[in-house]
Amino acid sequence: MEKTQFDDIRPYNAEEIPAAMVRIANSSSFPLLASYVYPDEPLEVVRKRIADYKNVRDFQTETMRIVNEQVIEHSIKEFTCSGLDKLSRETHYLFVSNHRDIMLDSSLLQYYFVTQDFETTEITFGANLMINQLVIDIGKCNKMFKVERPGNNIKDFYRSSRHLSDYIRYVITEKGESAWIAQRNGRTKDGNDVTDQGIIKMFCMSCAEDKIKAIDDLHIVPIAVSYEWEPCDVLKTLELYESQFSKYTKKPGEDLNSILTGIVQEKGRVHFELCEPLSYAELSKFDGLTNNDYHKQVARLIDRRIRAAYRLYPNNYIAYDLRYGTTKYKHCYTVAEKEAFLKRLQMLEQYDTCDVDKLKDIFLGIYSNPVNNK
Repeated sequence: MEKTQFDDIRPYNAEEIPAAMVRIANSSSFPLLASYVYPDEPLEVVRKRIADYKNVRDFQTETMRIVNEQVIEHSIKEFTCSGLDKLSRETHYLFVSNHRDIMLDSSLLQYYFVTQDFETTEITFGANLMINQLVIDIGKCNKMFKVERPGNNIKDFYRSSRHLSDYIRYVITEKGESAWIAQRNGRTKDGNDVTDQGIIKMFCMSCAEDKIKAIDDLHIVPIAVSYEWEPCDVLKTLELYESQFSKYTKKPGEDLNSILTGIVQEKGRVHFELCEPLSYAELSKFDGLTNNDYHKQVARLIDRRIRAAYRLYPNNYIAYDLRYGTTKYKHCYTVAEKEAFLKRLQMLEQYDTCDVDKLKDIFLGIYSNPVNNK
């Protein structure tokens, strides 16, 4: 097989899929996975089905579709998505999304595309999540490409950023695929969805001679993801609390715990809004700016789209009124909804080695900040 410059980060190509499917089917964790996805089928029947897949499309439209349907059935009250009518089936896009859950933000989007017979996208896959061969196989069979977390070495960081920029441009302008990336490195923890201008700078690295063309070629579509109940809200609260006193260091297995918590935790209603793609006319208004200011303005443009499209739920208004001691939004929620929220808030009282009032304020901020940002 001919080597290419992106072999170190790309998803599996067509020739690599069959062998990866056999590895997945024969992995030691497969019985557990099969019992979750296909609880009513004999293990060997499921094993043969997976091992027989020969391409990504079959894996995504059959097995991964069912995985997402299980998540929706067991932990989501209502899943909706809108804005697909703004897109063309002939154009390849870079979807830039706010990031609230490690796995579900991208997974549920792919599920929606599958149900609409719209081509799925390639997806960023943090190198820190590539914990074993099974995870790598499932990820790369789902069009995931590797993103290195920035280290302390500036030269290595520049090299990996340029490599990623080249790859994303190649995917959209040559390979003929779309791609998904979060608006920042890591999930939004405090409810404030902000696009990292460093990501915009990275997009531009592969077309440094023309900053307008660099972004316009990628056909950027902002996505606003809104969860009624924030995935891992208690875990995020504890992390933000600890971060006040020292630099937060992830504990062993923390990412996996967050993935599993995000999957099983009740999320209520979940909505994805595909926003209007960034246009050449909008971008060209920034032509006279320095590169740094240009990156900042493009990031703010994405932020405005996402914040305008973010869907507020009763929990957001309840948290605002509780945090600021008002009744400003009491018409936006019921007594029962407020009681349910207060019950969730009271869960923090078990962490009595912390300042519980501070914990509660952080928790309320996660839900109320999106109201402030409207």
